[in-house]
Amino acid sequence: MSFTGLTNYHLKLLAAATMVIDHVRVVFYPDNDWLRIVGRISFPLFVWLLVQGETHTRNVWQYGLRLAALGVLSQPLYQIVLDANRPNILFQLLLGLVCLRLTRRFSTFALPIWILGAIVALLTETSYGAYGIALTAMTRYFQPGLIWWAGWAGVHLLWAVDAGPFQLPVIGVPILFWLANGKRGAKARWFYGFYPGHLALLWVAQQIFR
Repeated sequence: MSFTGLTNYHLKLLAAATMVIDHVRVVFYPDNDWLRIVGRISFPLFVWLLVQGETHTRNVWQYGLRLAALGVLSQPLYQIVLDANRPNILFQLLLGLVCLRLTRRFSTFALPIWILGAIVALLTETSYGAYGIALTAMTRYFQPGLIWWAGWAGVHLLWAVDAGPFQLPVIGVPILFWLANGKRGAKARWFYGFYPGHLALLWVAQQIFR
């Protein structure tokens, strides 16, 4: 069989798997740098799926409310399991969704909207801050050309100055964007409950093995 590209379902599987690896590292192997590097792949994949979701959703309000509800449900587990005080990734994605829809509606003001989104991310201390908004913007305008790649690499080099080198492997993740075929693939209703569900399982594992 010939390769026909990666569906969104394939990317959901990869995003979920790498996030689990990252969080297992945080909980059980905090000093394992290799697991941390693998785990860094998850966030840009979730951003890609967010951009695809915003583009194709029939009801962006319902999409946003689902992210908000799951974010609220997940926050206590997120704080307990990962020992984190900031808002979890679903709130980061929700802010990215707002920026995506506003720039679609008011394209003339796209740059101020992205800048405002980055400021809000910094003020609310979302999990990836302004970097997360920058990735959302760049993914929204993904073009597999030299200028786009230079910008993507530049964002990660700047981020590495502040946060360390572990995010640098993400420079190569857009290869997966390029391989994506834009098709939904298999249904993934499990994906809605994946985030709080995997945190709950990690909490159970903590009680048993720590």
